[in-house]
Amino acid sequence: MARNKPTAKKRRLMKAGKQSRPVPTWVIARTGGKFRTNPKRRRWRTRKIRA
Repeated sequence: MARNKPTAKKRRLMKAGKQSRPVPTWVIARTGGKFRTNPKRRRWRTRKIRA
């Protein structure tokens, strides 16, 4: 990937980075363990972002 990225691509990468975090503990507690995993969780090596 290029060192200098277009702003639009940077914004998409930032959004994907924010989405790819685990579910907060308080959510797991509040839902009684129904929501434990984040379906949008992404591994940086395996799943790529369409940018």
